[in-house]
Amino acid sequence: MLPDPPPAVLDGPCPVSGAAGLPARAAAFLLDPGLTAGRDEAEVRARLLEAGEEIRSSGTYRHRTAELVHGSRVAWRNHARCVGRLHWKALRVLDRREATTAEEVFQACVDHLRIATNGGQLLPVITVFAPRRPDGQAIRVWNPQLVRYAGYRMADGSVLGDPLHVEFTEAVRALGWRGPGGRFDVLPLVVSVPGRPPRWFDLPADAVLEVPISHPELADLAELGLRWHAVPAISDMRLEIGGVDYPACPFNGWYVGYEVGARNLADADRYDMLPRVAALMGLDTGREDSLWKDRALVELNRAVLHSFRQAGVHMVDHHTVTRQFVTHEERELRHGRTTPADRDWIVPPLSACTTPVFSRRYAYAASTPDFHRQPAAWDPSS
Repeated sequence: MLPDPPPAVLDGPCPVSGAAGLPARAAAFLLDPGLTAGRDEAEVRARLLEAGEEIRSSGTYRHRTAELVHGSRVAWRNHARCVGRLHWKALRVLDRREATTAEEVFQACVDHLRIATNGGQLLPVITVFAPRRPDGQAIRVWNPQLVRYAGYRMADGSVLGDPLHVEFTEAVRALGWRGPGGRFDVLPLVVSVPGRPPRWFDLPADAVLEVPISHPELADLAELGLRWHAVPAISDMRLEIGGVDYPACPFNGWYVGYEVGARNLADADRYDMLPRVAALMGLDTGREDSLWKDRALVELNRAVLHSFRQAGVHMVDHHTVTRQFVTHEERELRHGRTTPADRDWIVPPLSACTTPVFSRRYAYAASTPDFHRQPAAWDPSS
């Protein structure tokens, strides 16, 4: 374990010993204890010099496979908005940096979904495509997630499908895609690679596992025709490792129940299903103090958890995942690390005060490696 750069590297001509920018960030990452453990000083110094020469000659450097794996896992560990970080070491890293065409990127995304789905026993997976070039060009997956539902703006101003994705759906339609026109139409993947126009590809049915939503007691809820996809694979964020950006890096864990039941299906600006569920329950929706929204919200979340369990698809409830997060915090402290966290994302939107994270203090701190938001590839105004 080397807590500081070897003096020969700091004093020599190697660019990775620089005080700012890519050289310094590369040096900090390559000296991470997770990478240097078990290696002697000469080996570490040689790697620093090698990376420095790459930066000097090309403006960037290439991560070795072990570095890419470690950096991807640590980025998950560091990401302040994720409540499921207990399992960061289990992340499966698929190195697809050799993919150069839109077809190759699309096929790798399909492979990602099939591997991650794992018959319902979801696996945490990240697929890493080539990093951003020194000239700024990069591969991009336009979709916010590998699987998302279209939103169609109707003539009367209403939306059929998911209102969150109306603008993206219109951007995809401008490329020539025409969806079936239903409430749960899976959007195609749109991929752009340097020097080529964007292309869209329909996902094969066997790569998209969906769960129909029913309720253990309210039989009529199944008649609402609700469903949701099994794998939440974020695909529009960039991964930063040691100063190198990977703008295309789809990654997934698994859903927390409230993400589907209290947000995607319940939010008034999404599928807005609480009034429909309340009607099935015979609740008085004319008065706020009847707490009809609260009661309908709980039952919709029960339905989601029940349905995923019945389908054999892994999903975690908010009580379990927040308890796991506290375990993660305590484990990190034992390793001498703090846990950056954005409280607005860690504390669940459902029954917050009943979870162990509600009364704990959290502070956001920028970390590296990490995942970051980036301008939407399809929206020139973003």
